[in-house]
Amino acid sequence: MLRFLVLVISVLAACTVNAVASEAKFFKSVEGKWAGPGEIVAGKYKGTRFTCVFDGSNPSSKTGMKIDGYCRVGVFSQPMNALIEKAGSGFRGKFLDGQAGEGMDIVGGRYSRNKLVVDIKRKDLIGTMVASKANENHMQFTISVRVDGKLVPVIGMRLDRTDGNATIAKRG
Repeated sequence: MLRFLVLVISVLAACTVNAVASEAKFFKSVEGKWAGPGEIVAGKYKGTRFTCVFDGSNPSSKTGMKIDGYCRVGVFSQPMNALIEKAGSGFRGKFLDGQAGEGMDIVGGRYSRNKLVVDIKRKDLIGTMVASKANENHMQFTISVRVDGKLVPVIGMRLDRTDGNATIAKRG
């Protein structure tokens, strides 16, 4: 029985170390220049298409990511930025100037297998932002809000790496 417990504890410890390394690698891979299209898929502005350009970096003191740039609809441009940092077992941060201004606060979240899911809040509005990476050159964002107890996707965006850090996918 004691050997079994030692084995279980060893396996759990190894899994935790691998998960932390994977999370750090995910955030490190966000560094660089990104651009791509997005669309508002629900609500008052449903069908509105836009294009975004971002610089991704890592906050100097914590595990996380910082995205700074803009999104454009036609000739109109809107600055966009987000800061997401590891905080205990979850995440904290903000989009734009947070819910105290015109943005949203990041109030929690979790990371698993190249996918970051953060909880977002703006006054009575609660939802999630999902950032996922299928590979080093593509990142997908989906923002959903809670309506009548269900998460409803509102914004979708696909970004492609545009800097020299791009890697060539192997075909097999």
